[in-house]
Amino acid sequence: MAEELNSANPMEQALDNFNQVQIGDVVEAEVLSVDDNQLVVGIDNSGVEGVVPLKELTSNYKADIHDLAQVGDKLELLVLRHSSSDKEDGNFVLSKRRIENRKAYQKMADRQAADEHVTGKVTGTVKSGLLVDVEGLRGFIPASMISDHYVRDLKPFVGQELELKIIEVDPSKNRFVLSHKEIALAEKAQKQAEVFAKLLPGDVVEAKVSRLTNFGAFIDLGGVDGLVHISQISYQHVDKPSDVLKVGQEVKVKVLDLDPERGRISLSIKATQPGPWEDAAQRISAGDEVDGVVKRLTDFGAFVEVLPAVEGLLHVSQISWERVNNPADVLQVGQQLHLKVLNIDPEQKRLGLSLKALTEDPHKNHHSHQNDSTKNDHYTLPKEERGFSLGDMVDPDQLQ
Repeated sequence: MAEELNSANPMEQALDNFNQVQIGDVVEAEVLSVDDNQLVVGIDNSGVEGVVPLKELTSNYKADIHDLAQVGDKLELLVLRHSSSDKEDGNFVLSKRRIENRKAYQKMADRQAADEHVTGKVTGTVKSGLLVDVEGLRGFIPASMISDHYVRDLKPFVGQELELKIIEVDPSKNRFVLSHKEIALAEKAQKQAEVFAKLLPGDVVEAKVSRLTNFGAFIDLGGVDGLVHISQISYQHVDKPSDVLKVGQEVKVKVLDLDPERGRISLSIKATQPGPWEDAAQRISAGDEVDGVVKRLTDFGAFVEVLPAVEGLLHVSQISWERVNNPADVLQVGQQLHLKVLNIDPEQKRLGLSLKALTEDPHKNHHSHQNDSTKNDHYTLPKEERGFSLGDMVDPDQLQ
């Protein structure tokens, strides 16, 4: 009878040992063998064996399992479930990776409580943000938390290391959410203070184009962006900033205005370039013949562009030897004209032009006796609200 009881003890003992190992337990185990895709381990003080698949040993599915563990190694493991197939040796499936994840989550939760920042390496992108590795733990940065401004292209961040603030740690949902926005804002505030301290209106500096929008170009002034409005890019009309500028392009800009309270810096590219009227004074003189395009028509004449951003006035009286009541009757916007320069005053931005001066007066003999009486006449022209300075017009008889 005693022998029967003794013979039953090993079976009962094995069953007791098996029942001592519960799913969710953290156990110590020794590596008994290493196969291509799994470890076979013996759980200490239980006589129970289990298996650790490669995917539960590391998150790197390309890793060589023989580099990760050797026979005789002692491992701390989490009991996941009972074995479900013959391919899974032993009674249980265990995980080393999940133990490490659990510890990592707790470590990050402690850092969040202490309001500590962490460093993470961007490993990839998804539609809604960035994937990062923080000390072996996979985290996520939503697109809205990447920077202090909207980021359209996420790919350039891949491979970068970012300082991050921990937003959420929830191991039960496998959620580890981080943000770089707060760090970016703090860095920007510091750089802004440095830039505003050394810049003054009127300063001219060289910098790079950092971003292009429909309304202008943002210029990197050393970690702080200043704006060149589209109207300040060139003296010539610009439809889109991208037509004349590229991201990364070196440009010379003049500081127009600084607003430290709002963190805004207004810049100009065209203010660093010679004005069109400065160039016009070297290229055009009174008496020259020039080609131009009609840009605008008014009751008193036509404004004709003869050089980029340089317009002259073709007064109604200088259009034809015949009387013209309305310039629109004989001219149209976009029309090409060949003209004579009557006068030019670059400082006042005045340019007087004549069309009829290049043709012979059909009434020359009939009106020749009137020349002396009209020699000193000149025209008084209305002012335009657009700020164009109108040229003083000379008597047409002086052209003969």
